[in-house]
Amino acid sequence: MSLLIGMDEAGLGPNLGPFIVAATVWQVPGSPGDFDFWTAFESILTHSPTSCDPRLHIADSKQVFQPQRGLASLERGVWSALRLAGVQPGTFDSLCEALSNPVRVDMPAVVRSGSGERSLFDDAELSAARSPTETARTPDDRIPLPWYEGIRLPLPVESNEANLVAPWQQACERLGVQLMAIRADVVEPRRFNRLVRRYDNKSQATSRLAMNLLQGVWNPDDQPALIVADKHGGRNRYDTLLAETFGRRVECLTEGAEQSVYRVGRGEVRFQPRAESHGPVALASMTAKYLRELAMHQFNRFWKSQIPDLKPTQGYPLDAKRFREEIADTQRQLQISDEILWRQR
Repeated sequence: MSLLIGMDEAGLGPNLGPFIVAATVWQVPGSPGDFDFWTAFESILTHSPTSCDPRLHIADSKQVFQPQRGLASLERGVWSALRLAGVQPGTFDSLCEALSNPVRVDMPAVVRSGSGERSLFDDAELSAARSPTETARTPDDRIPLPWYEGIRLPLPVESNEANLVAPWQQACERLGVQLMAIRADVVEPRRFNRLVRRYDNKSQATSRLAMNLLQGVWNPDDQPALIVADKHGGRNRYDTLLAETFGRRVECLTEGAEQSVYRVGRGEVRFQPRAESHGPVALASMTAKYLRELAMHQFNRFWKSQIPDLKPTQGYPLDAKRFREEIADTQRQLQISDEILWRQR
């Protein structure tokens, strides 16, 4: 048996809302490089659906989700996968909690807040995928954000369809495949800004977040593994980052614009453009996008409760500027700092 891991992210460009990195972890028979994800599940999944195709649409989240079409198609695929992995949260905060816990049993235990109540982004969320060199927490990290505090968003939002979960499970059992875990890190502006200032580089900060999530789901000394991730911007070199993350020698197999491939322990780590052509990466892309859409739903709902005529935002630069100007007076009245609201890069 071996592991096949896909990683992707959502929300790198916006100024408002979280940046999210996600991973899906599959156990497959034989060599992970020989497992054909799309052929194995062709009766259940498709990356290019035809009209009225009953299969789950699993692809790059930008292909699956369009704001004007609503959340149903994205949610249908993600929720089917969550059920396959044994995760059935009832609210957004419980979903974030379920996806933030490290998979590896040798990882440090997650610290809970001392209040007995678990806020959406408390100590456990902050420690879930912090960079190995970013260990110090600040008092501000313990303060719940106003758009999450006291708000419980019931899930699922639009699609509760589960008719393909049983066939998918049966196919997995027949093939000897298991979806071991889905994991994600939701990085709100406060932590994102701090990491960017620390490394003075947005790409460096996001790469470290991604690698620390990988550290929580994979041990290079365990079974053979193939890890596929989308490239982080225009970056081609990842050997130093991998060495820092796992504390071991990294062998560079190839490095360039089309693909950067490394050997780490018993695993092979690939960074490539358009990595969503790999099913596990596509599902990670959809999970990250789903979490961001849910986060923005709560964000917009909070601000609309303060300013009823306010038009919602997706947080991307041009519209984010409009939104920021329209909430400015209310933001001052509520004493909400720019540091928790606005991503500086």
